[in-house]
Amino acid sequence: MKSYTEYLWFNTAKRREYINITSDVEKALKKSGIKEGMVLVSAMHITAGVYVNDAESGLIQDIDEWLEKLAPFNPNYRHHRTGEDNGDAHLKSLLIHHEVIIPVTDGKLDFGPWQQVYYAEFDGQRRKRVIIKIIGE
Repeated sequence: MKSYTEYLWFNTAKRREYINITSDVEKALKKSGIKEGMVLVSAMHITAGVYVNDAESGLIQDIDEWLEKLAPFNPNYRHHRTGEDNGDAHLKSLLIHHEVIIPVTDGKLDFGPWQQVYYAEFDGQRRKRVIIKIIGE
């Protein structure tokens, strides 16, 4: 069994952004030479997430609005007593989750129709990273 690791770095222009990273994951898979296995894609920060869904812009806006309703930006989070202002970003990350596992079959991401990989940033405008870990043969 082989493994391959690659990191993606982000410094978003806005506090919240949703970035399609499917092509980056596909490039890493190709470099790995692995034909059968799994790809783990994981945000390495507690105020970001990774998810798989459709790349349709209306859906991305719906996801953003849904997250804002469930975990609104609010100055009254207890976490802010530490001097931070990103309590909502931590909660949004819990809702999206921080990682996904994608099967690899015949050297390709084995997705269903319309599936894409997204990096979700909830407390941006600073440098953050994602790990891509590919394991297989």
